[in-house]
Amino acid sequence: MTPPPDSRPASSRPPFAVVLNPQAGRGLAGREWPRVERELKARGFPYQLVQASSGPDACAALARLPADWPALAVGGDGTAHGLLPELYRSGRSLGLVPLGSGNDLASLLGLRAGDLETALDRLTRPPQRLDLLEVTLNGSVGGQPVLLLNGLGMGFDAQVADLMTLAPARLLGLPLGGFPRYLWAALTGLRRLETGQLRVTLDGQPFYSGPSCLAAVMNGGQYGGGFRIAPGSDPQDGLLNVVLGTQLSRSALLPLMARVLQGRHLGHPRVRHARAQHAELSWQSPMQTHLDGELAGRHEQLSVRLLPGALSVLSGRP
Repeated sequence: MTPPPDSRPASSRPPFAVVLNPQAGRGLAGREWPRVERELKARGFPYQLVQASSGPDACAALARLPADWPALAVGGDGTAHGLLPELYRSGRSLGLVPLGSGNDLASLLGLRAGDLETALDRLTRPPQRLDLLEVTLNGSVGGQPVLLLNGLGMGFDAQVADLMTLAPARLLGLPLGGFPRYLWAALTGLRRLETGQLRVTLDGQPFYSGPSCLAAVMNGGQYGGGFRIAPGSDPQDGLLNVVLGTQLSRSALLPLMARVLQGRHLGHPRVRHARAQHAELSWQSPMQTHLDGELAGRHEQLSVRLLPGALSVLSGRP
C-alpha cells in the first residue's frame, strides 16, 4: 500500500535546500526561477537557496545543512547528478523541478519538463527508494567511484553527447534544443562512427566478446531526451540493464536509431542486452564515455555495481 501524502502543514516541514542551476536548459531554469519561487511561497514551502557554481560546491553547501532538509534540484540532469554524492552520504531526499535540455532523469521519475504543478505536488509525497549505479573508471583519480541515477554510455552515444556541446542554437531559423538537438548530434556523429573490440562480464560470467560501436549500462530507460535505449528498465528492481550495439555499419545504425526511439530495438540481431547486478566492460582501445549525460573522456575499462534502494526521492512516480 502506498503511504498517504504528508498531511503536515507545509510550513511545519523541514525547509527545502533549493539548488538552482540558472544555466540549465540554455538558461531556461534561470528564466523560470521567479515563477518557481512564487509557487513555493504560494504553497507555503519553506526553502533556502543554495548558491553553488558546481556539483562539488553544491554538495559541500548541502553538507552544512541539517540532513533532514531535502534537496530540491531546479535544472536539468546535470544539476541532479551533481548532488548524488551528498544525497547518498547523508540520506537526504531529492526533489526535482525539471528545466533542463534533455530531462532524462525527469522521464525516469515520470515528470514532464516544465510541468511545475506536478513537480511541486510530488514534494508532499512520502519518499521512495531508487537504485543507484556505482561506476569505477580506469584512470580515475584514486579509483574513486562515480554515482549515477540514469546510466552511462560508451562509444557512439558518448560521441553524440560530445557533439551536443557543438550543436548550433538555431537551425533553419528554429531553436535547436532537447530532442532535436540530440538528433542533430546523432546524425552528425554517424560520420565519426567507431567500432572497437569489447569484452563484457556480467555478475562474474562472460557475456559478450567481439566488435561493438556502443555500450550502455542503464538504471533508467532513456537518454538523449527520448531515445528509449533500455525499455522496461525499472530503477527499483535491483538490476542494471546492459545494451550493446555490435558490428553495425553507418547504413545499419541509422534505421536502428529509429527503432530505439520506439523502444523496439532489443530484438535486432545486432543488439545484445541483459540484466545483472554487476557489469565489467573492457575495450581494446579507449572509447568516449558519458556518465548521466556528462562527458567523462575516453576509457578502456569500467566496472558498474548496482546499489539497491540507495537514493531517497520525493519526486517518484505515483
